[in-house]
Amino acid sequence: MADDDAQGTRVERLISWAASVVAPLSVLTAVLFYFGYASARAQYEYFGIDVDTIGLSTQDYVMRSPAVLLTPLLVLVLVGVAVATTHDVVRRRIQVAIAGAGDPDPDVAQRSKDRLDQLHRRFGRVTLAGQVLLVAGTVLLLSYAGLRGWALYPLVTPLVMGLGAALALYGRRVDGLVRPDEQPRLGVVLALSLVLVADVFWATATVAQWSGRGSAHDIARRLDQLPSVILDTRERLALRAPSIEERALPASAGQTFRYRYRGLHLLIQGKDRLFLVPGVWSPSDFTTVLPMDDSVRLQFQFENEAP
Repeated sequence: MADDDAQGTRVERLISWAASVVAPLSVLTAVLFYFGYASARAQYEYFGIDVDTIGLSTQDYVMRSPAVLLTPLLVLVLVGVAVATTHDVVRRRIQVAIAGAGDPDPDVAQRSKDRLDQLHRRFGRVTLAGQVLLVAGTVLLLSYAGLRGWALYPLVTPLVMGLGAALALYGRRVDGLVRPDEQPRLGVVLALSLVLVADVFWATATVAQWSGRGSAHDIARRLDQLPSVILDTRERLALRAPSIEERALPASAGQTFRYRYRGLHLLIQGKDRLFLVPGVWSPSDFTTVLPMDDSVRLQFQFENEAP
């Protein structure tokens, strides 16, 4: 009986440990999926494609996210290091001032108290600056209808609000160290923390979208470097791009393909479709979508570079 209880306890611990690991991984996967999706959506929207029609998998989106998140993560790490270093210096000064305030020497105690009052006023101004930025960010948020045409709006607004929340949080935190009897209320801390997290998420999503659009611009400048495709079809395609060459194939026994097209390049291969683009970008061109079945025949041309 004791062995059964011990076995049951071990199983419960294993389940608890697995749950503690799986839950963060699920959240991480969801976050990576979202930012990968936001980037891919902006990228292929440039070519007139709804990314949902491509049929990319969850793994595809997750694999796209590291390149998108690299810059925001580096910025957050650097900011975190700077804040941690600054906070360590501030905390030590507060500890020294608090210890000096209890010194038997009245002069030393008074200087320490003056230093604490100075820190209280200084970080009170930090808190006030954060509150002002929060108000400014709120005004920007409520002015969306009039400012939505501003290209920097989706980045400036969360940065202003996030910086305001961070300054307000930090100012209250330090003020609580200076004067322990004036600890910030838990509800205020939670509210500011939620605002900060939401704004970091919003700003990162904006960076992901801009990254996707930047990738699209980079691809559009070098469409001729995408995999070159020779396309054979049974029916004539209305392809109007001047860089695309159409040629009728000679009729022969058993030949079902009648037209050959050169000058097309593979943009992306979806689950059951091919997305082809001309070799030279033009605002009047279109992305050609073809099914991956026996109605078309594809040949991928070698690179024009000797090995």
